[in-house]
Amino acid sequence: MTLQAVDYQAPDAAQAFVQSLRDTGFGVLKNHPIEQALVQQIYQHGQAFFAGEDKQAYLYNVGTQDGFFPAQVSETAKGHQHKDLKEYFHYYPWGQCPDSLRPLLQQYYEAANQLAVELLGWIEHYTPQDIAAHYREPLSAMIEHSDQTLLRLLHYPALKGDEELGAIRAGAHEDINLITILPAANEPGLQVKLKDGRWQDVPCDFGNLIVNIGDMLQEASAGYFPSTSHRVINPEGTDKTKARISLPLFLHPRPEVVLSERHTAGSYLHERLVELGVLK
Repeated sequence: MTLQAVDYQAPDAAQAFVQSLRDTGFGVLKNHPIEQALVQQIYQHGQAFFAGEDKQAYLYNVGTQDGFFPAQVSETAKGHQHKDLKEYFHYYPWGQCPDSLRPLLQQYYEAANQLAVELLGWIEHYTPQDIAAHYREPLSAMIEHSDQTLLRLLHYPALKGDEELGAIRAGAHEDINLITILPAANEPGLQVKLKDGRWQDVPCDFGNLIVNIGDMLQEASAGYFPSTSHRVINPEGTDKTKARISLPLFLHPRPEVVLSERHTAGSYLHERLVELGVLK
């Protein structure tokens, strides 16, 4: 199964997009409504933020998880021993944020949330009736008024050659949330694991928008939509000297949303954050 970009403006866009999610856990959109100029501005300001020392003034709050996470506290993917080679900033509208970034991040946050509502509507529309019966409320309603949806500004520094053996930019993992929306990064490296175990590059043309299923939608759909393993591999050759910026938006339901007989969104998130070592 080859991952193809779907034209958002095509008459069969919704059906083709949802079929891609069903087959691979990933969908790629082109000609979508997210402004590329805005994404480019965020990447530029993000590079400046991570290159400076002001980031230390925005060190993350343990309880609320907003702010700057330095490389030494970055995540270790479930089942992996090495920390990912990355640092990142967590943006919530209610959280701490430098003035240079807040207007841009808030504008993007609102635009991507608006698109997410439409995409979740597509997913629900093309969910078979017997599977949709598992949804306790409309998928798009699950994220309404949620203060848990997280925009992460991610920085993968240029590689210097002294990295821990076996460490990569982001170890193979699945996302916890409902869906993730990600503009193509400024450098390649994102790969998805196919059903036959092969790793495939995700189309990363600048302007593409990448969407993937998270564990919570897999849980809510009784496994119909797969939360697929993905990773960010280290570049080869001269590309090692290039840093990589990416901007995933993790769409989270309100904590009280019932995903299944086993879990609410809140209980599921807590369980996974403990597994990741983010919470004790």
